[in-house]
Amino acid sequence: MHRALFHLSLSIVLLSTIIAKAQAQGPITWKEATANGYTYKYVSGDPMKTRFYTLKNGLTVMLTVNQKEPRLFTLMGVRTGSNNDPSTHTGLAHYLEHMLFKGTDKYGSLDWAKEKPLLDKIEDLYEKYNKTTDPDARKEIYAEIDRTSGEAAKYAIAQEYDKLMAEMGADNTNAHTWVDETVYQEDIPSTSIDKFLAVQSERYRFPVFRLFHTELEAVYEEKNRGLDNDGWKINEALMGELFKKHNYGQQTTIGTIEHLKNPSLKEIRKYYDTYYVPNNLCLVFAGDFNPDEVIAKIDKAFAYMKSKPVTPYTSAPEAPIAEPKILEVWGPTTERVQFGFRTPANNTRDALVLDLISSILSNGKAGLIDLNINQQQKMLGGFCGMNQMKDYGVFLMGGTPKQGQTLDEVKQLLLDQLELLKQGKYDEQLVTSIINNTKKDLVSGMEGNSNRANTLMDLYIGRRDWKEVVSYTNDLSSIKRAEIIAVANKYLQNNFVAIYKRKGEDKSILKVEKPSITPIEVNREAISPFVKNVNEMAENSVKPLFLDYNKDFSRGKLDKSDVFAVKNEDNNLFRLYYRFNMGDYNNKKLSLAASYISLLGTDKASAEDIKKQFYQIACSYNVNVGKEEMTISLEGLQENFEKAVTLMENVIRTCKPDEPTLENLKGRMIKSRNDVKGNKGAIMAGLQSYALYGEKNPYNYVLTNEEIKAVKATELTDLMHSLFDYPHDIVYYGPMDNAKLTASLKPKHLMPKTQKLIPAAVKFEPKASARPQVYFADFDMVQAELAWARPLSKGFKPELAPELMVFNEYFGGGMSGLVFSTIRESKALAYSTNARLIAPSKKDEWYRMTAYVGTQADKLPEAVKAMNELINDLPETKKSFNIAKTSIRKSIETDRIINEGKVFSFLNARKLGIDYDIRKSVYDKTSTMTFADLQKMHKEYIANKPFNYAVIGSENKVSKEELAKYGEFHQVKLDDLFGFGAGTESAKP
Repeated sequence: MHRALFHLSLSIVLLSTIIAKAQAQGPITWKEATANGYTYKYVSGDPMKTRFYTLKNGLTVMLTVNQKEPRLFTLMGVRTGSNNDPSTHTGLAHYLEHMLFKGTDKYGSLDWAKEKPLLDKIEDLYEKYNKTTDPDARKEIYAEIDRTSGEAAKYAIAQEYDKLMAEMGADNTNAHTWVDETVYQEDIPSTSIDKFLAVQSERYRFPVFRLFHTELEAVYEEKNRGLDNDGWKINEALMGELFKKHNYGQQTTIGTIEHLKNPSLKEIRKYYDTYYVPNNLCLVFAGDFNPDEVIAKIDKAFAYMKSKPVTPYTSAPEAPIAEPKILEVWGPTTERVQFGFRTPANNTRDALVLDLISSILSNGKAGLIDLNINQQQKMLGGFCGMNQMKDYGVFLMGGTPKQGQTLDEVKQLLLDQLELLKQGKYDEQLVTSIINNTKKDLVSGMEGNSNRANTLMDLYIGRRDWKEVVSYTNDLSSIKRAEIIAVANKYLQNNFVAIYKRKGEDKSILKVEKPSITPIEVNREAISPFVKNVNEMAENSVKPLFLDYNKDFSRGKLDKSDVFAVKNEDNNLFRLYYRFNMGDYNNKKLSLAASYISLLGTDKASAEDIKKQFYQIACSYNVNVGKEEMTISLEGLQENFEKAVTLMENVIRTCKPDEPTLENLKGRMIKSRNDVKGNKGAIMAGLQSYALYGEKNPYNYVLTNEEIKAVKATELTDLMHSLFDYPHDIVYYGPMDNAKLTASLKPKHLMPKTQKLIPAAVKFEPKASARPQVYFADFDMVQAELAWARPLSKGFKPELAPELMVFNEYFGGGMSGLVFSTIRESKALAYSTNARLIAPSKKDEWYRMTAYVGTQADKLPEAVKAMNELINDLPETKKSFNIAKTSIRKSIETDRIINEGKVFSFLNARKLGIDYDIRKSVYDKTSTMTFADLQKMHKEYIANKPFNYAVIGSENKVSKEELAKYGEFHQVKLDDLFGFGAGTESAKP
């Protein structure tokens, strides 16, 4: 639940640049207006028409209306994070974030009068535990904490908040903590605003820290996951060296192991009382609502909050870094280098210039690093970006070496590009292109409520003035080469910290040990009077809106291709897709060809020139190859549609073979393949496919290294040149209608007289084993990860869709599902766990089930037992079942498939052999569905069936003898897993 420490916070810059049009119409100014008795401020020309309110108690409210669908995305942000953690209790802000999901004295409790004395006792026991150093005495105190927690849990209603939000029809219930912020998010139906405000105003009134020791164990697991994450190690080392005084470097968001082991509930309460006050809070609404009505409701709901002074975190100034500092971290993933320069606060002009500098160096398309390093394949991949925080920024650069390349060489290649910029050796047109592309990106981003809300929250947390942000567009346009050179030379000298990520065992890791925890009661059927009252609150009904595939988009023809178009009535952007029903299953060289073409030029332009041309017209194209489908997509400004289509078609049809470029690409690919063997996520994905399909499976159906080496450049370019000779559909979302689109495309998208036949696709059939099989891959890690896999039934059955959706919501549905409540909440066996049924994507494919637990290696037996009990014996909880049905129905009522999504919904339905919106069947049936219907499906397809297991962990921590108890044991070599070329290995423990 905590936010990644390094994120590229460009949203404010993106928002500011889009308002250039408004600036052309006149000066940007703050203005005031009054409606429904409430005065608000706004900025002239703001495309989001945001209203800024400050209520009497200091609560900040930001409202932006978007009526694309009857939902809204909400954020409640607090201007406090790990910077404000006491130095003796790091990780506290993050603990607190978790505890805000546990309820208050009014909900989450069966009997507060009986629960409170036990919680008070637990609080006192933790204080005693915190101050005790004798190991035996600590064990005795913890045993008493565990026993008392079990007693207190009898009066607790676990997950009542999560279930309440699910019944409301909420999605994306979550929160994150970072250095300067703690933010809570919900995505709710517009019909549930009254219920939402009733719950949220209560949530922040008096949070109760119940079920603390099991939630603390979830945080332990989160810490252990971080210890297995080499990226986190790099970031912690970099920040620790850049910031010797500021808590950006001196404290981590998740805290130290020592502090995790010694929490203080009293300190957590003190922290809450200090920082969770209205003048330190901001509520953001983005979506479909009436702002005049909503502000009055928000004011009434949170009027009880009392303002009190808050002292922002400050730190002594950091001393200058006089010379480069090189540090090393170790871990199983590939070697790479990342280095950073300390830069000024976010409200300075220099910070804005540095943001522009980072885009000149790397924008993913036409920056100096993009063209001079990545395009020319001088390393495996290089990047640059700004991480702008409130008090300081970090200018980041980094890269991954090719085979035989040292980290010193990678670092120097990147510094060489920086030196070019510092000398002013870049194309002046690039700055104009950056502005145009950021404008386009924001217009596209404004289609989503979450983007709007997060942009505004970033503004609040960073203490930025909205008018200054808007006015930055003028400042950006005014930045000249001389200022860019001056700022770069001021901050980006030999004053960086570089982290060399080495491949090897990290001997410094100390995991958080497993405490003894007795499973607690979760009281699934219970409901508090408060929640009952909220559920009974009146709300406006919204009728679901199902797609009519005969009316919701237009159809046309371009020669033999079907053309589907949806009119864009909102802005001047377009998106165009050529969609082919073929992929790697039809030709394994397609993915290689797609990677190759991005590096090629034509008779008329070099690859570098092509990148520049696309970037200058604020358009881009992408060739994406899947297993069974391939899509060529093009997007950008409609005014440049014809230029973009002509450019893209020319690249596809006339790209020139280049053997040296291909040989370089082959070397990079083979190096990447070696590196992926150190990627835990990739290993688990491959192992799951292996467990489901066997030795030959979709994951390892790839070109071997030897096959890659044998490929000729002309094979790949010939494949791309002939691509449009194969059958394909055309999908368009933009301002043109179908007739104009077809007329525009006809002279550019030339079609053959006779289309080529799509090559036959390889078929993979999952294997339903007669007895369980266990597939194990050895990997150096603190935790262990375990996945269950089994095919259930072949062939799409529309009649199963309602049961499948309800089962997934009821059983594995996020934080309100049975899996989460049992394995994490009750038994504290994992931070991350889930389970779901997966429907076929084509009418002749299989249904299958997967489940997952990421846990400490010594908890694996308990985790396996807990998940298997749920899989084989579906617990009946009437309340949770009804919540699952209600949640699905409300989500469908307020779900709107928009833009080109309408066409893709139709194309996906066509693959299933149906010609209607399947959501209607789900909506109609869920109203009358009984638990017996769910049990029938569960018994027929899931219960007591032999599942296969995919397990990844260190063989020094995971017992093979234990794994053999679950089924026939196989240890899988990584070469087997990835299909790059080698044999297989089976082993008995």
